[in-house]
Amino acid sequence: MSQKSLIRRFAGVVLVLLSTACSVSAASDPIVTGPVPKPLAPCAWWYGIGDSPAAWEIREAAKHYDVVVLNAWETSAMRRLHDLNPKVKVLVYKDFSSTRNYAGAVEGDRDSKYLPTGIGYHAAQQQHPDWFATDTNGKRIEWAGYPKHWQMTVWNKAYQEAWTKAVVAEVVREGWDGVLADNDFSSLRYYSPAVIAGTSDTAGTDRLLREGLDGLLQLSGDALEKAGKMLVPNVSESQLTPGRWSAHSRYSGAMEENFGLRGDNGAGELITFKGNQFKEQRAQAALGESWLLLITHTKSDQEERVGYASAALLASPHTCWTQADPSYKSPYWSIYQDARLGEAVEAANRLPSGAWTRRFSNGWVAVNPTKAAVRLTPPAGLVTLRGEPVAPETDLPPADAAVYVNAPKK
Repeated sequence: MSQKSLIRRFAGVVLVLLSTACSVSAASDPIVTGPVPKPLAPCAWWYGIGDSPAAWEIREAAKHYDVVVLNAWETSAMRRLHDLNPKVKVLVYKDFSSTRNYAGAVEGDRDSKYLPTGIGYHAAQQQHPDWFATDTNGKRIEWAGYPKHWQMTVWNKAYQEAWTKAVVAEVVREGWDGVLADNDFSSLRYYSPAVIAGTSDTAGTDRLLREGLDGLLQLSGDALEKAGKMLVPNVSESQLTPGRWSAHSRYSGAMEENFGLRGDNGAGELITFKGNQFKEQRAQAALGESWLLLITHTKSDQEERVGYASAALLASPHTCWTQADPSYKSPYWSIYQDARLGEAVEAANRLPSGAWTRRFSNGWVAVNPTKAAVRLTPPAGLVTLRGEPVAPETDLPPADAAVYVNAPKK
């Protein structure tokens, strides 16, 4: 591992320990030495893997987004984005954990030139059939809900090396800024109830996969970093494994695909704030060196508001948020991204009620991740995004948020 990666890992672990051991007030925020980066309101990004982007979408993306993720075959769109805005980071989608044989990933009896994965289905089938994970009955594991997605032996060193070699070569050759590595998950249960051959139960299966993905992340992350490229994994269900977010965001950051959502089938508290995940994300944001790419799947104004405000609690130079639907077919822009909150002027504060607040140079956000309404006293001189005055006291419903801005100067 490179010295830079070692420093990042050490810093992340130390900050997590600090945030865990201290109280949850503002005074418990991690101490960062050196120049303090400006914690800006969340930037916007686009997870554009659902369809080929139209020309107008590329033009708008170049104007509005700091990060764009595209499929591997969208090389022309990637180059057009770079031409329009050299500052935008354009990452290629690659899956860590599967190979696929649906149309597009394969063309008849051969693999496509550009893959959504690191290893082609036919290449594995012909040369390394042992790279397909099997259950205790010797059957290959196809992901439920995702036909023709096949679980691979991510713990196999040869698979890790082949994945890394192929992906790094493609990224360098085509000119991508780096990789968005999907399915860096903590548990197979969201895709299959299978027990992998060689393990005795689902806990053992999950442990084998996590340890394998640890190794794949390190191997590919070091190689991409050496090549001057980014690695941003989609660290799924990191709340299930304390320390996993910190460890797996140590290269160029990490992605959270289910940010700011309610538990208990949409009726409970916000699961983002449960466990150690939010503390680890705060620690990463405080360092200000890597990307937090956050997605909230929104079906209502409340979910949109909660997602954005929760991201604002993690404001940093590289915290980006987007609303989305699971198809990822269209770029999204939220009214809250037009709020122009500016720079955070204080750390996120957790109140005794369990609510969180944060003041910005041009506004204020509050998030109530609990199951009960809480009473808040917003700072004076704020208005809603519609320009309506904010009351001196307000009751914030459970699993809801508020985004207010400074009243216009007269």
